[in-house]
Order: sequence, then C-alpha cells, then structure tokens
Amino acid sequence: MEARVFLRAKILSLAARARRLGRMSHASVGIRPQDLPYAPPLAHFRAANERLAAIDAQVNRRFVELRRIWRTASTDRVLLDIALVEREIDRARRAWGLFFEVFGQRGSDVAPVLAAHDVIAADCYAAARAAVPGLFRGTMLGPLTYMDHGFSPVTWRRGVQLSRLLGEANPFPLIRIPWDRDNPWQAVFLHEVVHNLQADLGIWQENKVAVQTRLARASGDPVLTQIYGGWHKEIFADLGALLLGGPAAAWGLAEFLAHPAPRAMTFRPGGPHPTGVIRVLILAEMLHRMGFRADGARLARVWRRLYDPRRIDRLPARLVSTAPRLIPAVVDEIAFQTRRNLAQHALADVIPFRLRDEEAIRGVARRLAAGHQPPADLPPRHLVSAASYALASGRVSPRLLAKHVVARLTDQRVPVPMALAA
Repeated sequence: MEARVFLRAKILSLAARARRLGRMSHASVGIRPQDLPYAPPLAHFRAANERLAAIDAQVNRRFVELRRIWRTASTDRVLLDIALVEREIDRARRAWGLFFEVFGQRGSDVAPVLAAHDVIAADCYAAARAAVPGLFRGTMLGPLTYMDHGFSPVTWRRGVQLSRLLGEANPFPLIRIPWDRDNPWQAVFLHEVVHNLQADLGIWQENKVAVQTRLARASGDPVLTQIYGGWHKEIFADLGALLLGGPAAAWGLAEFLAHPAPRAMTFRPGGPHPTGVIRVLILAEMLHRMGFRADGARLARVWRRLYDPRRIDRLPARLVSTAPRLIPAVVDEIAFQTRRNLAQHALADVIPFRLRDEEAIRGVARRLAAGHQPPADLPPRHLVSAASYALASGRVSPRLLAKHVVARLTDQRVPVPMALAA
C-alpha cells in the first residue's frame, strides 16, 4: 500500500504538469497590438497549434490509460505508463519551447528585422512561382526567421524530424539568423532560403544523383565523385543564392568564407561544405555562366591571390589539379541542366537573373549609398544585393542603411489581425 500511495502522489504531480501546453496565442508569446505588423502569419500560428493539439491529445490518451490501470496493474507496469506520459509531456514542452522562442521574438525590438527577412524569403519563393507556374505542389507556409547565438545562419527545412522535438516533424521552414548578422544584406541568408527551395521543389536526391553521374563520367575517379556528390546540397544553395541576388551574392558569400588560409585550404573528408578555396572558385564560374564574366574573373583573381594551394599542402592533389576542369561541369550540371522535378526546367530557369536585374540593383545601391530610401518596385531579394553594394561603398552608415531597407521591406507585409489575442 505504501508503494501505491507513493505512485498516486507521483501521478497527481504528473497531472498538474500535463495538458498545459496545447495552444499558444499572440498574448501567450508576448506579442502586443503594436507588434502585429511584424507578427508571424496566422497560418503559422495555426500550424503550431495543430501540432501542439496533436501532442496534447497523445498526452491525454496516455494519461487516461494510466489512471485506468494504476490501482490494479503491477508497479512495473504503472512506472512504464508514467514514463510514457512523461515522454509526451516532454514532447509538448519541447515543441512549445521552440514555437515560443521563434514567435516570442516578434514581441521584441528585433521584430521588424525578422519580418523583413520573412519578406525576403517569401519573395524568393515568389520568383520561382512566377518563372514556372504550378511548380510547387499546392500552397505551403513560407520560411519563418528567428535569431540565435550561432555563428552562421542555418535552416531547418519543412518536415524534417528534429531531435530537439524528440522526432517531431518541423511544420514550416525555420531560418536562424545570428544576432550580429541581422542586417538584411547578408548573402548567406539567400543561401539558407535556397536550401528550403531545394527541399520543397523535391530535387534533393535528383540533384545528388545527377552530380555524381556527371562527375563519374567527367573524372573517372570514384573519390572525386564522392567528394563532389557530398557537396551537392551546399553547391546548389550557393548557386541558387547567386541566381537570387546576382554578383553581389557571390561577393557576399566570399566575404563570409574569407578565413585564414589554414581553414580555407584544409580538406575535411566527408564534410558537406566544399573546401573554401574551391567553393569560391565555383561561385566565380557561376558568375561567368550567368554572363557576368568580369565579376567572375575578378572574384577568381582575388581568391587566388588570397589562397595559393602551393603554400599549404592540406588538399588532395587530385582535387586541386582537376578543379579547372570539373568546376565548370559541376556548375553546368546543377544550375543549367533540366530536372524532371522542375518540370524539365533548369535551376537557372526557375530563378532567372538577368543583366537588367543587375542594372536595377546597381541603381538602387547608388540611391541607398546617398542616404535615400529605396524605391518600392525593386524585389526584396534584389534589395539584399543593393544594400550590400551600398554598404561596400563606405558612403552610408550601416545603421541608416538598415533603417531604410527594413522600413521598405516591412512596408510590404500584410498586417496580422489580433485574432489570437486571447
């Protein structure tokens, strides 16, 4: 009887914790009426609440069963059922915590910047929809951004199972922005959006197989085929970022990758990211293929001046010697060959970037550098590049530039009604 009394106390304590995290609202995450222009869309709240409700229902089912058996079942069985309830409560707590962390930042000073990044991400998807109508399978929730202390932006794509959530699938794409990379002129943000585009377009595996097949034919070397095949996701995201942002995106990614020579020229076996010295040469080749030959040549010259493989012998010799021949093949395969899941279009068709786009970006960059607000007609993804050019000019303060760009981007958001205030 003493053991049963003890277990009853534990169950009562468990009941006090259970079923408290089944729904969230604007108020519960700290979003005030004045924050609504920057709040996540209602559809994202609905998706979060659907996930929380499903977990809550599982908590309830497990708890009902525990209450039914605890008096008569063996103590081992009771302890097992208690553990099952606690597992679901843990799942609810983790899911609630993730959504609170993401949504709650929209009730803080960083809300306008996050909303601006949401607009950029949505425009990247809109560009693909406009270029090839019907390519996506129905409507889908766009990426949502939040800030964290990590070194670089990172994404968790739609539907991926998160260990943080004990295997629960992510209901919509999440893009984490480091606190110090919050200004909306970071090319690496476009890179993260492309990771989500690649997943949502369903060409993750198709791209990998195509790269491996092309490299096997071009090199006849299984080691090089494996290396470039392992890099396929990051190369795809890099090339897609250039198609979204043009030459400015290439220079922005190069800045992000400009590390001391030992890091840039050290090969990591099995790593998903191309070695830095090779990676930027891939960007230079992409600029050449996009028609920006002068930018591509200049980027390659700068990179070769900074990083000479003869100085540090940490790269496979075959990787260095074959790069001039294999890099064009990789760029052609990923960006310019058609794919079945792209409705027999190439990535360059799905995200087109033209000379006139670069001319418009340069014009707005001059306006921003002079301290003026950008016009409303430049697509948000291109405004990222215009802002990066303006910053590089050294003629405008970063704070004023960020203020103008964020204001323009958030002007394009549809205000969220206070429908979830209670």
